[in-house]
Amino acid sequence: MFRDRLDAAADAVGAHLAHVLAEYGDLPVAQAMAHAAGGGKRLRGFLVLESARLCGEDEARALWPAAAIEAVHAYSLVHDDLPCMDDDDMRRGQPTVHLKWDEATAVLAGDALQSAAFEMVLRPECHPEAAVRAELALTLARAAGAHGMVRGQALDIAAEAAEVPLGLAEIEALQAGKTGALFGWAAEAGARLARADVTPFTAYAAALGLAFQIADDLLDVEGDAETAGKRLRKDAEAGKATFVSLLGADGARARAAELAERACDAVAPFGAEAGTLQALARFIISRET
Repeated sequence: MFRDRLDAAADAVGAHLAHVLAEYGDLPVAQAMAHAAGGGKRLRGFLVLESARLCGEDEARALWPAAAIEAVHAYSLVHDDLPCMDDDDMRRGQPTVHLKWDEATAVLAGDALQSAAFEMVLRPECHPEAAVRAELALTLARAAGAHGMVRGQALDIAAEAAEVPLGLAEIEALQAGKTGALFGWAAEAGARLARADVTPFTAYAAALGLAFQIADDLLDVEGDAETAGKRLRKDAEAGKATFVSLLGADGARARAAELAERACDAVAPFGAEAGTLQALARFIISRET
């Protein structure tokens, strides 16, 4: 049942995002945007839809922030794959944007996806109240920018050149921005739409984001590149400190499982209705892609 809901949400969010991106025409940059935004499990969009459902919000509205967070995530991947960053040639089983087109198009496509995300949460279709739309945009800016994801990415780049490898607390702080900030916004967005309390979703996402990153670190060490749809073993090649290098594979798995259960506890007050989010937390630590 969980996988059915996850797949249905991915289809709905993907279709909505594709519909919005079709408004930009067929210039190469628009084609690159659609390419970058295609595929994936849509976990962040799924979080928006589920938090909205738990708070009694209409899915038709929730699809706007769900598509928006997927656009931001896609933009981050396009820029992360560039030669000046991670220099990757494969993403979601497809050539990265800068290889399929060129670096300039990749930069512009990423920029445009980020702008499109803010347009989506600020459109009247997202919510009739301007104050709600403004709060979504403000919190998205904080999550995606130098308070959140960009800050985490900058810390990650700095760590690569540092003489002393990061410790566990430093890695957790880094990943709370690089990975966790977008998960946090996504989990809170449905509650913001409904003007409900975001506290349980904030706690849920904080644990979920770290569990996701630990699973990613394990995948980088133990996964199959063809299954994952991207290049693996990058962290070891770069000599980066990760949850796996610091805790060992077994220790990292145990930590991820502990975090997944913490996420489940955060939404337990919603009772049986929280079952889907709890299933997501357990799915994240067992995924192979």
